[in-house]
Amino acid sequence: MTDAEHDLRRLLPGGDPSAVAGLLPAGRLISPLDGGEDTAPVLWLSDGPAPLGLWEELHRAHPRTGLWPLLLAPLRAEDEEFRPWGTGELSTASASEPDWYDPAALLRTGWEYSTVVDSDGEPLDPEEASELGSSIAPFLDGWPGTAPAAERVGDPDGAARALARELLARDARLRIGLVAAGSGAGALTACGWSGPVNHEDDIAKVSAVLLDWERRYGTRLVQVGFADLELSVAAPPGDERGALRIAAEHLAFCPDNIFQGAGTLTEYAAGLIGAERWSFWWD
Repeated sequence: MTDAEHDLRRLLPGGDPSAVAGLLPAGRLISPLDGGEDTAPVLWLSDGPAPLGLWEELHRAHPRTGLWPLLLAPLRAEDEEFRPWGTGELSTASASEPDWYDPAALLRTGWEYSTVVDSDGEPLDPEEASELGSSIAPFLDGWPGTAPAAERVGDPDGAARALARELLARDARLRIGLVAAGSGAGALTACGWSGPVNHEDDIAKVSAVLLDWERRYGTRLVQVGFADLELSVAAPPGDERGALRIAAEHLAFCPDNIFQGAGTLTEYAAGLIGAERWSFWWD
């Protein structure tokens, strides 16, 4: 048994990683920093950049191995420690499970905490509410509800592989990570990622919403950074009306996308029409 296969069997004791162990470059297992010496590993991380085409091969093998591949980015490009991955700045100590939550209820709560109440749960004062109004139009009357599922979804796996090629062409320093999970959405909880901690400290809630988007829009999580995500989208909105509803979900999920980005839902929604990639970033 090779060192890589031994490591992968530790990561997923009940799986069979033999089909991909021989494909892997040098790498190592990562355990959460907040655990003890005997804490089980949650991630396999390559020591160097991801070879071209490897993410796609690992993705095709996922149904057999149970290991979801991620393209991983560090906090800073010149970061030799490759935070948070290389340093184990991950935590599974208090995580709940994605299937405990109703994604629609999570998004409603996210909307309210971004547009109706402040971080302490107190109603916004009149001046704050007035300033916010132009940003959240046309949904001034409150949460519009989740958007309907797409009538037609393309090939989610093909879209994910295409995005992986695009991301690697843009940044050849990305590394490969492997997590024992059913999908990229579940991988975030399984490895204990804490990127959105300033917005949401229970990563299972983030995974729950992403799992719902996998079903409704054919999204797939491809890349994860210190506090950012890159998703492929097989069923992007085709018109302004649909894009606005999805933009409201994005605001509820990651308000920084709008309030520190496009500025208004209307402007943000325009960029979603036909877009085969969704990006999220938390301050």
